[in-house]
Amino acid sequence: MAVPAHEHRLQVRYGETDQMGVVYHANYLVYFEEGRTRLMESFGLPYAELERRGFGLVVRKAALRYRAPARYAEELVVRTSIEKVGGASVSFAYEVLRASDRQKLAEGSTELACVDLTRPERPVCMLPEELRALVAADQAGRS
Repeated sequence: MAVPAHEHRLQVRYGETDQMGVVYHANYLVYFEEGRTRLMESFGLPYAELERRGFGLVVRKAALRYRAPARYAEELVVRTSIEKVGGASVSFAYEVLRASDRQKLAEGSTELACVDLTRPERPVCMLPEELRALVAADQAGRS
């Protein structure tokens, strides 16, 4: 990840684990979403505000690689950064670390397309200029 990542801490809940107390694999995508929404909040533009303005960001591609198991009650750190901003899409990179020893448990990426929630006949739209400006300012400030 080229730009320093935003970090969000969370604790593994019992319902996120299998019978052996290990985080069920699909829950890492939920952790990615949590990291992504917290990153957007740190820009001052919560995802809910984007939706109120008529924009949606929908996942169109996701990749995930597991490195080591996370277990019930462990504290995790989700590191999220923006890899690429396109005209109508944005790509995020993620790392999930165990907070106690910073061991990397998983890594991955998502690509989100911007959609116009007010015009279902024309779903894909350009990213809002305000979001593009906030991301650019944040990346300039972190470099």
